Amino acid sequence: MRRRAVLRGVLFLSVVIVAAGQGLPAAQSKPVLAETYYNTFSRAHPVLARIKPGAIVSTKTLDASGRDDMSMVRANPPNPLTGPFYVEGAEPGDALAVRFNRVRLNRNWGFTSYRLGLYSLTPESIEGLYPNRYRPNEIIKERVNVVPWDLDLKSQTVRLREPSSAVHKMTFAAKPMLGCVGVAPAGDFAPTSSPAGNYGGNLDYNEIGEGTTVILPVFQPGALLFIGDGHALQGDGEPTGTGIETSMDVEFTVDVRKKQPLSGPRAETAEYIISIGSQPEFVSSTNRGLQLATSDMVNWLTSEYKMEPWAAHLLVGYQGRYDIVTVAGTVALKIPKKQLPQ
Repeated sequence: MRRRAVLRGVLFLSVVIVAAGQGLPAAQSKPVLAETYYNTFSRAHPVLARIKPGAIVSTKTLDASGRDDMSMVRANPPNPLTGPFYVEGAEPGDALAVRFNRVRLNRNWGFTSYRLGLYSLTPESIEGLYPNRYRPNEIIKERVNVVPWDLDLKSQTVRLREPSSAVHKMTFAAKPMLGCVGVAPAGDFAPTSSPAGNYGGNLDYNEIGEGTTVILPVFQPGALLFIGDGHALQGDGEPTGTGIETSMDVEFTVDVRKKQPLSGPRAETAEYIISIGSQPEFVSSTNRGLQLATSDMVNWLTSEYKMEPWAAHLLVGYQGRYDIVTVAGTVALKIPKKQLPQ
Protein backbone atom coordinates (compact mmCIF):
# COMPACT_ATOMS: atom_id res chain seq x y z
CA MET A 1 0.00 0.00 0.00
CA ARG A 2 1.30 3.51 -0.86
CA ARG A 3 2.36 5.53 1.81
CA ARG A 4 5.16 -5.50 18.10
CA ALA A 5 3.86 -8.68 17.01
CA VAL A 6 3.76 -10.70 20.29
CA LEU A 7 5.15 -14.18 20.27
CA ARG A 8 2.14 -16.40 20.09
CA GLY A 9 0.90 -19.83 19.15
CA VAL A 10 1.55 -23.08 20.92
CA LEU A 11 3.07 -24.52 17.75
CA PHE A 12 5.78 -21.88 17.76
CA LEU A 13 6.76 -21.86 21.42
CA SER A 14 9.24 -24.71 21.27
CA VAL A 15 11.20 -23.27 18.36
CA VAL A 16 10.66 -19.53 18.30
CA ILE A 17 13.58 -17.12 18.44
CA VAL A 18 13.19 -13.99 20.51
CA ALA A 19 14.80 -12.23 17.70
CA ALA A 20 17.01 -9.32 18.70
CA GLY A 21 20.36 -10.05 17.17
CA GLN A 22 20.35 -13.84 17.47
CA GLY A 23 21.82 -15.93 14.67
CA LEU A 24 20.18 -18.42 12.35
CA PRO A 25 22.36 -21.21 10.93
CA ALA A 26 22.21 -21.99 7.24
CA ALA A 27 19.52 -24.34 5.89
CA GLN A 28 17.40 -24.29 9.02
CA SER A 29 13.93 -22.84 9.35
CA LYS A 30 12.88 -21.26 12.63
CA PRO A 31 10.12 -18.70 13.08
CA VAL A 32 11.38 -15.20 13.70
CA LEU A 33 8.55 -13.06 15.05
CA ALA A 34 9.06 -9.37 15.65
CA GLU A 35 7.98 -7.47 18.72
CA THR A 36 8.69 -4.07 17.15
CA TYR A 37 8.00 -2.97 13.58
CA TYR A 38 9.42 -0.01 11.70
CA ASN A 39 8.14 2.47 9.12
CA THR A 40 11.54 3.35 7.65
CA PHE A 41 14.27 1.50 5.81
CA SER A 42 17.02 2.62 8.16
CA ARG A 43 20.39 1.22 9.15
CA ALA A 44 19.80 2.60 12.66
CA HIS A 45 17.11 0.05 13.65
CA PRO A 46 18.15 -2.81 15.96
CA VAL A 47 18.71 -6.06 14.08
CA LEU A 48 15.81 -8.51 14.33
CA ALA A 49 17.90 -11.57 13.42
CA ARG A 50 21.30 -12.38 11.97
CA ILE A 51 21.10 -14.98 9.22
CA LYS A 52 23.63 -16.87 7.13
CA PRO A 53 23.44 -17.27 3.35
CA GLY A 54 21.30 -20.32 2.67
CA ALA A 55 19.26 -19.86 5.84
CA ILE A 56 15.53 -20.50 5.56
CA VAL A 57 13.65 -17.89 7.56
CA SER A 58 9.99 -18.08 8.55
CA THR A 59 8.29 -14.92 9.75
CA LYS A 60 5.09 -12.88 9.63
CA THR A 61 4.16 -9.47 8.28
CA LEU A 62 1.45 -7.06 9.35
CA ASP A 63 -1.02 -5.44 7.00
CA ALA A 64 -0.59 -1.84 5.86
CA SER A 65 -2.66 -0.57 8.79
CA GLY A 66 -0.51 -2.38 11.38
CA ARG A 67 -2.86 -5.31 12.07
CA ASP A 68 -1.65 -8.88 12.48
CA ASP A 69 -3.14 -12.28 11.67
CA MET A 70 -5.39 -12.01 14.74
CA SER A 71 -6.61 -8.56 13.60
CA MET A 72 -4.83 -6.92 16.54
CA VAL A 73 -3.12 -3.55 16.00
CA ARG A 74 0.60 -4.13 16.57
CA ALA A 75 2.20 -1.12 14.88
CA ASN A 76 1.53 2.24 13.32
CA PRO A 77 0.68 2.65 9.63
CA PRO A 78 1.64 2.91 6.88
CA ASN A 79 3.27 -0.37 5.87
CA PRO A 80 4.99 -1.55 9.07
CA LEU A 81 8.14 -3.48 8.19
CA THR A 82 9.41 -6.78 9.59
CA GLY A 83 13.19 -6.63 10.04
CA PRO A 84 15.92 -5.74 9.66
CA PHE A 85 17.57 -9.08 8.93
CA TYR A 86 21.37 -8.89 9.00
CA VAL A 87 22.83 -11.23 6.37
CA GLU A 88 26.27 -12.54 7.28
CA GLY A 89 28.91 -11.71 4.67
CA ALA A 90 26.89 -9.11 2.77
CA GLU A 91 28.96 -5.99 2.08
CA PRO A 92 28.45 -2.82 0.05
CA GLY A 93 28.96 -3.63 -3.62
CA ASP A 94 27.43 -7.10 -3.29
CA ALA A 95 23.94 -8.15 -4.30
CA LEU A 96 21.41 -9.83 -2.01
CA ALA A 97 19.18 -12.49 -3.57
CA VAL A 98 15.99 -13.12 -1.58
CA ARG A 99 13.93 -16.10 -2.70
CA PHE A 100 10.38 -16.19 -1.38
CA ASN A 101 9.58 -19.86 -0.79
CA ARG A 102 6.21 -19.15 0.81
CA VAL A 103 3.97 -16.08 0.76
CA ARG A 104 0.67 -17.20 2.28
CA LEU A 105 -2.57 -15.64 3.50
CA ASN A 106 -2.98 -16.13 7.25
CA ARG A 107 -6.33 -14.51 8.04
CA ASN A 108 -9.78 -14.35 6.48
CA TRP A 109 -10.15 -10.66 5.63
CA GLY A 110 -8.48 -7.71 3.97
CA PHE A 111 -9.34 -4.21 2.84
CA THR A 112 -8.87 -1.93 -0.15
CA SER A 113 -9.53 1.63 -1.16
CA TYR A 114 -13.07 2.35 -2.35
CA ARG A 115 -12.15 4.22 -5.52
CA LEU A 116 -9.45 4.58 -8.13
CA GLY A 117 -6.87 7.23 -7.34
CA LEU A 118 -7.40 10.49 -9.19
CA TYR A 119 -3.90 10.03 -10.62
CA SER A 120 -5.26 7.01 -12.52
CA LEU A 121 -7.95 9.03 -14.33
CA THR A 122 -8.17 11.78 -16.90
CA PRO A 123 -9.21 15.20 -15.54
CA GLU A 124 -12.47 15.22 -17.47
CA SER A 125 -13.53 11.88 -15.94
CA ILE A 126 -13.18 13.18 -12.40
CA GLU A 127 -16.14 15.58 -12.54
CA GLY A 128 -19.16 13.92 -10.98
CA LEU A 129 -17.12 11.03 -9.54
CA TYR A 130 -18.78 9.28 -6.60
CA PRO A 131 -17.62 10.42 -3.14
CA ASN A 132 -14.57 8.60 -1.81
CA ARG A 133 -16.21 7.67 1.49
CA TYR A 134 -17.56 4.36 2.69
CA ARG A 135 -18.58 3.75 6.31
CA PRO A 136 -16.00 6.15 7.72
CA ASN A 137 -13.89 4.85 10.62
CA GLU A 138 -15.76 1.53 10.80
CA ILE A 139 -13.81 -1.02 8.73
CA ILE A 140 -10.44 0.49 9.58
CA LYS A 141 -10.81 2.97 12.41
CA GLU A 142 -8.55 5.63 10.97
CA ARG A 143 -9.82 5.33 7.37
CA VAL A 144 -12.90 6.80 5.69
CA ASN A 145 -12.51 5.26 2.24
CA VAL A 146 -11.98 1.50 2.52
CA VAL A 147 -14.11 -1.55 1.76
CA PRO A 148 -13.79 -5.05 3.26
CA TRP A 149 -12.89 -8.27 1.41
CA ASP A 150 -13.35 -11.87 2.56
CA LEU A 151 -10.34 -14.13 2.01
CA ASP A 152 -10.98 -17.87 1.71
CA LEU A 153 -7.76 -19.59 2.76
CA LYS A 154 -8.98 -23.01 1.64
CA SER A 155 -10.04 -22.08 -1.89
CA GLN A 156 -7.50 -19.26 -2.18
CA THR A 157 -10.10 -16.79 -3.40
CA VAL A 158 -11.01 -13.22 -2.49
CA ARG A 159 -14.54 -11.78 -2.47
CA LEU A 160 -15.74 -8.24 -1.96
CA ARG A 161 -17.92 -8.39 1.17
CA GLU A 162 -19.59 -5.04 0.62
CA PRO A 163 -20.93 -3.08 -1.14
CA SER A 164 -22.64 -5.62 -3.38
CA SER A 165 -22.70 -5.32 -7.16
CA ALA A 166 -25.92 -6.18 -8.98
CA VAL A 167 -24.03 -7.48 -12.01
CA HIS A 168 -20.67 -8.88 -10.84
CA LYS A 169 -19.79 -11.34 -8.08
CA MET A 170 -16.47 -9.58 -7.43
CA THR A 171 -14.81 -12.90 -6.59
CA PHE A 172 -11.28 -13.62 -7.85
CA ALA A 173 -8.40 -16.03 -7.38
CA ALA A 174 -5.96 -14.78 -4.76
CA LYS A 175 -2.37 -14.03 -5.76
CA PRO A 176 -0.49 -13.22 -2.54
CA MET A 177 2.43 -10.81 -2.85
CA LEU A 178 4.61 -8.50 -0.79
CA GLY A 179 4.48 -4.79 -1.48
CA CYS A 180 7.60 -3.91 0.55
CA VAL A 181 10.95 -5.60 0.00
CA GLY A 182 14.10 -3.59 0.51
CA VAL A 183 17.40 -3.01 2.23
CA ALA A 184 18.82 -0.08 4.16
CA PRO A 185 20.02 2.45 1.57
CA ALA A 186 23.39 4.15 1.42
CA GLY A 187 24.57 6.53 4.14
CA ASP A 188 22.12 7.80 6.73
CA PHE A 189 19.21 8.02 4.29
CA ALA A 190 16.16 6.47 5.98
CA PRO A 191 13.22 6.56 3.52
CA THR A 192 9.77 5.73 4.81
CA SER A 193 7.91 2.58 3.87
CA SER A 194 5.80 4.47 1.31
CA PRO A 195 8.12 5.19 -1.67
CA ALA A 196 10.38 2.95 -3.75
CA GLY A 197 13.96 3.53 -4.83
CA ASN A 198 17.18 1.81 -5.86
CA TYR A 199 17.20 0.02 -2.47
CA GLY A 200 13.80 -1.57 -3.21
CA GLY A 201 11.28 -0.28 -0.69
CA ASN A 202 7.56 -0.08 -1.35
CA LEU A 203 7.81 -1.64 -4.80
CA ASP A 204 4.16 -2.80 -4.93
CA TYR A 205 5.04 -5.14 -7.78
CA ASN A 206 2.56 -7.99 -8.13
CA GLU A 207 5.25 -10.37 -9.42
CA ILE A 208 6.86 -10.45 -5.97
CA GLY A 209 5.18 -13.50 -4.55
CA GLU A 210 5.83 -17.16 -3.88
CA GLY A 211 8.63 -18.56 -6.06
CA THR A 212 10.08 -15.16 -6.99
CA THR A 213 13.66 -14.15 -6.22
CA VAL A 214 14.24 -10.43 -5.60
CA ILE A 215 17.80 -9.21 -6.12
CA LEU A 216 18.82 -6.02 -4.34
CA PRO A 217 21.99 -3.94 -4.23
CA VAL A 218 23.76 -3.96 -0.85
CA PHE A 219 24.65 -0.57 0.63
CA GLN A 220 25.30 -1.42 4.29
CA PRO A 221 27.16 -4.25 6.06
CA GLY A 222 24.70 -7.12 6.46
CA ALA A 223 22.36 -5.57 3.85
CA LEU A 224 19.65 -5.05 6.54
CA LEU A 225 16.65 -6.56 4.79
CA PHE A 226 13.06 -5.48 5.52
CA ILE A 227 9.75 -6.93 4.25
CA GLY A 228 6.07 -6.05 4.68
CA ASP A 229 2.83 -4.76 3.11
CA GLY A 230 1.19 -8.04 2.07
CA HIS A 231 -1.51 -8.04 -0.59
CA ALA A 232 -3.91 -10.92 -1.26
CA LEU A 233 -4.36 -9.55 -4.79
CA GLN A 234 -3.33 -6.46 -6.72
CA GLY A 235 -3.82 -5.33 -10.30
CA ASP A 236 -1.00 -3.90 -12.38
CA GLY A 237 -0.02 -0.40 -11.27
CA GLU A 238 -1.92 -0.47 -7.95
CA PRO A 239 -4.34 2.11 -9.43
CA THR A 240 -6.51 2.41 -6.31
CA GLY A 241 -3.46 3.02 -4.12
CA THR A 242 -3.90 -0.34 -2.35
CA GLY A 243 -3.86 -4.04 -2.97
CA ILE A 244 -6.17 -6.21 -0.91
CA GLU A 245 -4.26 -5.38 2.26
CA THR A 246 -3.70 -8.24 4.69
CA SER A 247 -1.14 -9.95 6.91
CA MET A 248 1.08 -12.79 5.64
CA ASP A 249 3.09 -15.84 6.62
CA VAL A 250 6.40 -15.62 4.78
CA GLU A 251 9.32 -17.98 4.32
CA PHE A 252 12.42 -16.85 2.46
CA THR A 253 15.99 -17.87 1.71
CA VAL A 254 18.89 -15.46 1.20
CA ASP A 255 22.06 -15.65 -0.84
CA VAL A 256 24.91 -13.16 -1.22
CA ARG A 257 26.28 -12.55 -4.71
CA LYS A 258 29.73 -11.12 -4.10
CA LYS A 259 30.99 -8.11 -6.00
CA GLN A 260 27.86 -7.75 -8.11
CA PRO A 261 27.01 -4.05 -7.90
CA LEU A 262 23.52 -3.23 -9.12
CA SER A 263 21.87 0.06 -10.00
CA GLY A 264 18.51 -1.05 -8.61
CA PRO A 265 16.27 -4.04 -7.90
CA ARG A 266 15.90 -7.07 -10.14
CA ALA A 267 13.72 -10.15 -9.94
CA GLU A 268 13.58 -13.66 -11.33
CA THR A 269 10.51 -15.86 -11.73
CA ALA A 270 10.18 -19.29 -13.30
CA GLU A 271 9.52 -17.61 -16.66
CA TYR A 272 11.30 -14.25 -16.66
CA ILE A 273 14.29 -12.20 -15.65
CA ILE A 274 13.05 -8.74 -14.67
CA SER A 275 14.74 -5.37 -14.34
CA ILE A 276 12.78 -3.02 -12.08
CA GLY A 277 13.04 0.71 -12.80
CA SER A 278 12.25 1.54 -9.19
CA GLN A 279 11.49 5.15 -8.27
CA PRO A 280 9.15 7.09 -5.97
CA GLU A 281 5.74 7.81 -7.45
CA PHE A 282 4.87 11.29 -8.69
CA VAL A 283 8.52 12.40 -8.60
CA SER A 284 9.54 11.55 -12.16
CA SER A 285 7.51 10.37 -15.12
CA THR A 286 6.73 6.71 -15.69
CA ASN A 287 8.95 7.03 -18.75
CA ARG A 288 11.89 7.53 -16.39
CA GLY A 289 11.07 4.20 -14.76
CA LEU A 290 10.99 2.61 -18.21
CA GLN A 291 14.42 4.06 -19.01
CA LEU A 292 15.88 2.80 -15.73
CA ALA A 293 14.52 -0.71 -16.34
CA THR A 294 15.67 -0.82 -19.96
CA SER A 295 19.18 0.44 -19.22
CA ASP A 296 19.60 -2.10 -16.42
CA MET A 297 18.34 -4.94 -18.60
CA VAL A 298 20.91 -4.14 -21.29
CA ASN A 299 23.63 -4.18 -18.63
CA TRP A 300 22.33 -7.50 -17.30
CA LEU A 301 22.27 -9.13 -20.72
CA THR A 302 25.74 -7.94 -21.69
CA SER A 303 27.50 -8.57 -18.36
CA GLU A 304 25.96 -11.85 -17.17
CA TYR A 305 24.72 -13.39 -20.41
CA LYS A 306 27.68 -12.10 -22.46
CA MET A 307 25.51 -10.77 -25.25
CA GLU A 308 26.90 -8.23 -27.67
CA PRO A 309 25.39 -4.79 -26.97
CA TRP A 310 23.63 -4.75 -30.33
CA ALA A 311 22.16 -8.21 -29.66
CA ALA A 312 20.96 -7.12 -26.21
CA HIS A 313 19.24 -4.09 -27.73
CA LEU A 314 17.46 -6.19 -30.31
CA LEU A 315 16.44 -8.86 -27.80
CA VAL A 316 14.84 -6.16 -25.64
CA GLY A 317 13.23 -4.66 -28.74
CA TYR A 318 11.53 -7.85 -29.85
CA GLN A 319 11.10 -10.02 -26.75
CA GLY A 320 10.80 -7.47 -23.93
CA ARG A 321 7.57 -6.97 -22.02
CA TYR A 322 6.94 -3.94 -19.83
CA ASP A 323 4.87 -3.95 -16.64
CA ILE A 324 3.43 -0.79 -15.12
CA VAL A 325 4.40 -1.53 -11.52
CA THR A 326 2.94 1.62 -9.95
CA VAL A 327 0.91 4.37 -11.57
CA ALA A 328 3.14 7.44 -12.05
CA GLY A 329 6.15 5.53 -10.72
CA THR A 330 7.97 2.27 -11.33
CA VAL A 331 8.15 0.25 -14.56
CA ALA A 332 9.59 -3.26 -14.98
CA LEU A 333 11.04 -4.94 -18.07
CA LYS A 334 10.70 -8.72 -18.45
CA ILE A 335 12.63 -11.00 -20.79
CA PRO A 336 11.43 -14.61 -21.17
CA LYS A 337 14.06 -17.03 -19.91
CA LYS A 338 13.47 -19.30 -22.90
CA GLN A 339 14.82 -16.47 -25.09
CA LEU A 340 18.09 -16.07 -23.16
CA PRO A 341 21.44 -17.47 -24.35
CA GLN A 342 22.02 -20.99 -23.08
